[in-house]
Amino acid sequence: MKKQKANVYTHKKENELITKLNDLLANYQIYYQNLRGMHWNIKGPKFFELHAKFEEFYNDALLKIDEIAERILTLGYQPLHTFTDFVKQSEIREEKNISDAHKSIKLIIDNLSILLKKERDLLSLSDKLNDEGTNSLMSDYIKEQEKTLWMLHAFIS
Repeated sequence: MKKQKANVYTHKKENELITKLNDLLANYQIYYQNLRGMHWNIKGPKFFELHAKFEEFYNDALLKIDEIAERILTLGYQPLHTFTDFVKQSEIREEKNISDAHKSIKLIIDNLSILLKKERDLLSLSDKLNDEGTNSLMSDYIKEQEKTLWMLHAFIS
């Protein structure tokens, strides 16, 4: 982990927080790219509905990517920023040529479930560190994604 300037944290737990934030950043980048691919390639009777929904999702992911990277910078560290690092670090895997509605939604559910687990881990750690900035960010993401997952499950039921 490359240290940028005088950072806010100096202990092992704080370094763990930065590592987990970079991990979340990498996973969001791959999730974002998966969404772009599905947006471009979706076919079938749900095309118009899903094409627009995937655009909404990838725009949201792009905002979160920026927020996470800026949080890392705020804490005095450097965020990951190469696709090589993102692919290497991410638990979410690159997918390609997904044009089926059901497969697309299932992939988004799987990707969001991974992100949600990572956000909950970060929330727990940031709470122990009294890091209200990261805590607030994760709380907002968790609330939003729990609702999105509920809606996606309802859509494919």
